[in-house]
Amino acid sequence: MRVLRSETMPLRLKDDIVLARQLVRARAVEAGFSLVDQTRLVTAASEVARNTVDHGGGGTMTVELVSNDRGDTGLRLTFDDHGPGIPDMELALRDGYTTRGGLGLGLGGARRLVNEFEISSEPGMGTRVVVVRWR
Repeated sequence: MRVLRSETMPLRLKDDIVLARQLVRARAVEAGFSLVDQTRLVTAASEVARNTVDHGGGGTMTVELVSNDRGDTGLRLTFDDHGPGIPDMELALRDGYTTRGGLGLGLGGARRLVNEFEISSEPGMGTRVVVVRWR
């Protein structure tokens, strides 16, 4: 995968989640994503950004315009935090699971909205979520 453009923003406050959504939408429009795919990507970004702020104690989001060997263009979003980590990944990805009284659709829902989804977490060390949506 080749990175054509990259930018990173902090995710520390609730207002940063709104800014993250706006940035992802702008980059998806620039990359020529359909309205449906823009909405999928922005929704996934919103869910993971909220987890980064609420559960990870803040972190960063990196937005990259990428291309692959076939010439496809996509957006890769990487969310990093240095929070408590996720002790049970399988449980955290299960629909309906929540630690804060929400709907429990965050990570599992985000995974369904993108073409590629990777998550790594180590208790006490933080979490990294990488999603890619191809155009």
